[in-house]
Amino acid sequence: MDLRRESVVVETDRYRVTGSMTLPSEGYGSRLSDHVNRRELEFFTLQDAELTPLDGGEAWGAPLLMLASQHVRLIVPAAEV
Repeated sequence: MDLRRESVVVETDRYRVTGSMTLPSEGYGSRLSDHVNRRELEFFTLQDAELTPLDGGEAWGAPLLMLASQHVRLIVPAAEV
């Protein structure tokens, strides 16, 4: 299966997170909306994540971040921000 990386912006109650998600290049699940709406997905994996606190604290990064889907309030392709 061919894969691609999609740059995304995710917001939780406390953080704005930028990073990349790995998605199929084509077919089912290739759209970001298909991927994030999968019911069996409890965590989103983001590569090269940067977390910025919404309360104005200092940003920090992580090469790999597992983000619980229950905490996600917003997710959009970074190109649309």
